[in-house]
Amino acid sequence: MRLDKFLAHTGYGTRKSVKELLKSKKITVNELIVKDGKIHIQPETDKIHVAGERVDYQEFYYFMLHKPQGVISATEDNLHKTVIELLKPQDRLSNPFPVGRLDKDTEGLLLLTNDGALAHELLSPRKEVDKCYEAIIEGLIGEKEIEAFEKSITLEDGFRCRPAKLTVLSTDLVAQTANIQVIIHEGKFHQVKRMFEAVDRKVQYLKRLSMGPLELDNSLKIGHYRALTADELAQLKEFTK
Repeated sequence: MRLDKFLAHTGYGTRKSVKELLKSKKITVNELIVKDGKIHIQPETDKIHVAGERVDYQEFYYFMLHKPQGVISATEDNLHKTVIELLKPQDRLSNPFPVGRLDKDTEGLLLLTNDGALAHELLSPRKEVDKCYEAIIEGLIGEKEIEAFEKSITLEDGFRCRPAKLTVLSTDLVAQTANIQVIIHEGKFHQVKRMFEAVDRKVQYLKRLSMGPLELDNSLKIGHYRALTADELAQLKEFTK
């Protein structure tokens, strides 16, 4: 890897900023001052220092985001704000991307990473990754709807969903709405909304609570994010083996 690219990815700014650091003779590789950012280094073995501070190499980054409504799950878009724009500039340097998608008007757990292999495993249909959502439904939910989800919902395009677990958390008889929790095993476009449409119900509000072993941190405010803890990352990696 080129030295300037390495330093840019580890939070030392743009290539231009790194070039200024190199000119000021503040960067050493294996205790030798280096002024050429084009030289190739071995991040895992070479000792790189900036102004006397050791720069540790980290290849992959993992962020838990509490996605807000109105933001799309994409790396770039000409019309709408993306989840990447919610990250600090230094956290964008590793080129993270959303693992799967949450609809624009859906909030909740979204994993951002630059680890393509882990993302592939989490999104693989053969893994049948559980995804848990909380929702407010327009219309009441009874045993008929619960049984329909348990047996298997067929979407309007003919896709047959795997059996899903639907639980009623509370009911508002005045507003004629139900607060529910549902666990699905696929990630089709607008799947939860389309599943409820199949039983003549409408989703008013939708929030993802978990994906596989990863659960949304309840203390994480909407629009905020943090790096995964060591335990969360270990559970994810064990899950995707």
